[in-house]
Amino acid sequence: MQNNYANDISERNDPRDEFLLQRASAYRAYYEHQPLRRTSMPRGPAAQFYRQSGWGTLASFHILDTRQFRTDQPCGDGIKAPCPEVFDPQATLMGDAQEKWLFDGLRASTARWHLIPQQVMMARVDQQPGEEQRFSMDQWPGYDAQLRRMMSFLGEAKPSNPVVLTGDIHSNYVNDLKLDWKDPKSATVGTEFVGTSISSGGDGADRGVRTASMLAENPFVKFFNGQRGYVRCVMTPGSLEVTYLGVDFVTRPDAPLAKRASFVVESGKPGAHPA
Repeated sequence: MQNNYANDISERNDPRDEFLLQRASAYRAYYEHQPLRRTSMPRGPAAQFYRQSGWGTLASFHILDTRQFRTDQPCGDGIKAPCPEVFDPQATLMGDAQEKWLFDGLRASTARWHLIPQQVMMARVDQQPGEEQRFSMDQWPGYDAQLRRMMSFLGEAKPSNPVVLTGDIHSNYVNDLKLDWKDPKSATVGTEFVGTSISSGGDGADRGVRTASMLAENPFVKFFNGQRGYVRCVMTPGSLEVTYLGVDFVTRPDAPLAKRASFVVESGKPGAHPA
């Protein structure tokens, strides 16, 4: 399969029919190697991957698909200054049907915690220090209208304890989700935990040359780490504790596992705090 594809658009500009054949094979391999329900069995290049599951009254999981139904990345993809396409009201990561399904499901749910596992970082992380802004066009900031609708929904509908769980970028982040990203004092409407890869990307590093400037530019980012590892979550009715565990190297055996950071979200109080 290809990195950063968008709906039926190949990252490598392959012909549409050729790419859909490739996507059909990739979806079949994915289904055969993952513990997915029969309802997710692919039909050619299409599959029902977004779905909901619950854990009693404690938690509801709305699992998103932000690849199959999205419009093409704006500005030619990559990390870019926003171009007019970023603000296209018709641009979408989820498609209309999935967005309605998500909002309706969150409104109707009576669970204590609402977990939203999905693929690409939701927080509007500016990668450029100073006045100029640069965002990842593959992530939610590249789809400004969709991101604004999501934050507005969380702020207005107020589903109980929304927490977004994200992967994709081989790094750890902890982000407060803000109603207005330009105002550090704006209401926090949810929390995002981004987990790194187990081995992809090599050893990585705890902090990079741009980490300090990135954290200063984005005060809603509470934690960053660029090493390999995994994230452990412990949920009770009163809190969600998230611990980042990592190793210094994966390119040779016997790396010791160590805690990098631990954060807690208290029920009824959006936002992460050091545990």
